[in-house]
Amino acid sequence: MASALATPSHRFPAPLAALLAVALALAATSCGDEREHVAGAATEPVQAVALLSGHLRDNDLQAFAHDAVPPALRPALAAAWQAGRTRWPLEELPFDHRIPGVLATLAADGAEARLRRNFDRQFANAHSELRAAAKALGLFGAKYLQNDQALSPEERAHYVQVVEAMADWGGKARLGDPKRARAAIAKLSLAARRTELRDEADFRRLGMDESLRQLGPMAAAVKASLAGYGLDLDESLDAMSLSLESRDGDRARVRMRYPLGGRTIDTVVAVERVDGRWYISDFLRHARAAAAAPTPAAPLPPVAPPAETATAKPTSS
Repeated sequence: MASALATPSHRFPAPLAALLAVALALAATSCGDEREHVAGAATEPVQAVALLSGHLRDNDLQAFAHDAVPPALRPALAAAWQAGRTRWPLEELPFDHRIPGVLATLAADGAEARLRRNFDRQFANAHSELRAAAKALGLFGAKYLQNDQALSPEERAHYVQVVEAMADWGGKARLGDPKRARAAIAKLSLAARRTELRDEADFRRLGMDESLRQLGPMAAAVKASLAGYGLDLDESLDAMSLSLESRDGDRARVRMRYPLGGRTIDTVVAVERVDGRWYISDFLRHARAAAAAPTPAAPLPPVAPPAETATAKPTSS
């Protein structure tokens, strides 16, 4: 989703762009809330969707990554993270490559005062401009996603609905309200400082599990800030309904419906069974690609030494 959402983001103040990006990701990865039926492993198709939702509801990104893939895949993912080849599951987020920079900006000395000044100068009460930007985000993002062949049909159908719902919400929310912006900046800056993540070196040093654990409070701060603008993602999770659409051996489809930004998202998620447990197929596909070792470059053919030039000996007369 990152590429689809990158272009319009310059029209939003940085904290609100971060809020919108993570809101889109949380909504797109939201998977229902039936945690009372799940105890750490999904033994039925619907539970595969509900289990990860419970972790998102709890802002537990470490548990999300742990339960989104089979145990045998986790060491390879951790090694790929440590080597800097992947930041999965953050790669499910829009603007995933900008996360270190966003955290560094929010956590910098004097960040709150500087961001408030920038907001007041460029965006305070600019409701019409921000509504237009939200509309452009929806139109551009939906069109891009509809043609993105890297997405599965299920992802494409879901993400288009999410982007359109978020655009509707952004067109109605008072994103130019200085009071709300100051409250969001304060929450996000404090949470960013507490992550101890400032650049790529920190992500490598801490590793996948600890980095994701440190990011949990940041996810909570994003949700709280969005709630201040009238978008309660936890409420969306709590109101979600799940049902088994179809099942054929180790493959199944789960239907989920949930409210988001004044709309109802209605979509189907593909799930599959591996070693007796069920997983969301798209997350599993992405994780396997992230964990795959890089293909070594083919060795170059040996270079033949240059042919020696024969030197004619002078003939004696």
